[in-house]
Amino acid sequence: MTETDNDPIYAHFLGTWELDTATCDYQQGEPPWSDIHRIRRDGDDLVIEHNWTDAEGEEHTALFRGLPDGNRAPFDGRPLADQLQLTAPSEHELNMAAFRDGLELMTATRTMADDGMSLELVQTVHLPDLTTSTNRAIYLRVD
Repeated sequence: MTETDNDPIYAHFLGTWELDTATCDYQQGEPPWSDIHRIRRDGDDLVIEHNWTDAEGEEHTALFRGLPDGNRAPFDGRPLADQLQLTAPSEHELNMAAFRDGLELMTATRTMADDGMSLELVQTVHLPDLTTSTNRAIYLRVD
């Protein structure tokens, strides 16, 4: 696929994705009861809205927005992150990284299946004691 104004390289990711809870493999924290990702464009920005219900039944929302150009941009993720980086290296991969004080704290890689109906999300967190933990899950296309 060639990137144009109407057809960005990440176009296959646009839509709504629902967590397949049976696929969760978490090294950090408990998997959520439910999770919906909405990925959309807003002008030149890519917007990822994340709505989930945690293992205790509490609902949460997070919104990530930016140009998927590989540059770090200011991000109000206090106290955890102050910069966000979005990249779309191919039509099958969409990446995000969060930084604080110049240090990479988290990466999230979304890899699209060939049929475009599911994606794997691999989130790696770099902990203060220099260890890492990784959470993996599959999301299914809703629309």
